[in-house]
Amino acid sequence: MQKVRAKKSLGQHFLKDLGVARKIAETINPTVSEKFPVLEIGPGMGVLTQFLLQNPNINLTAIELDRESVAYLKEWYPELKLIEGDFLKLDLNNVFPAGEFGVIGNYPYNISSQIFFKVLDYKDRIPVCSGMIQKEVAERIASKPGKKAYGILSVLLQAWYDIEYLFTVDENVFNPPPKVKSAVVRLRRNSRTSLDCDERLFKTVVKTAFNQRRKQLRNSLHEFITDEAKLENYLTKRPEQLSVEEFINLTKLLQPCQN
Repeated sequence: MQKVRAKKSLGQHFLKDLGVARKIAETINPTVSEKFPVLEIGPGMGVLTQFLLQNPNINLTAIELDRESVAYLKEWYPELKLIEGDFLKLDLNNVFPAGEFGVIGNYPYNISSQIFFKVLDYKDRIPVCSGMIQKEVAERIASKPGKKAYGILSVLLQAWYDIEYLFTVDENVFNPPPKVKSAVVRLRRNSRTSLDCDERLFKTVVKTAFNQRRKQLRNSLHEFITDEAKLENYLTKRPEQLSVEEFINLTKLLQPCQN
């Protein structure tokens, strides 16, 4: 069977370096008595899939949107549990009715942020998520306060996960080569069980603040503020100066104003 054609509309860039694929597969390596369920997103021609299937500690399921890739995978990896569909529309509770599961993939660059936001929706069931994304997005996810890359994705993910920027991947290991460098990251669920504030308001505050990131919080969050005296430690700051904990505290101070 012929190789799958990479489709620009799906953001496909097929990894061809087996060494890199093996390293990515090893970012999820559970040491458990029972097989750990793992979902691979966008396996393409299975360069990462083959190493995940070889891991005796992993019970692998994959989801692929591209019909040509689905046909290829069914021929070359008949043992693979394969879902044909769109991950962003998938109800993960139907795929994994109970317990924890991991997520991995060479993620399409055009939806990588949406993938991580969906992982957040299942944060209490996904203890680990790893994979390859655009280097710029990886830097954004792992960035600390005060850095230019620090933003919405940084705060929302770091509230619930410890982020590791593992390694950079050059363009020439893909077919076709992307115009940007890539990077592999790993998210491990932290010990936080609650934000101790209104989580919906927390998300709104973070997104509103960074949507006007050049402005001081006094201006960007003016619609939420009714008592400036309580917020004097925050009003002259810009959003990239606040840690996750400070955004949580800020939300708690704003919370009574929303009731």
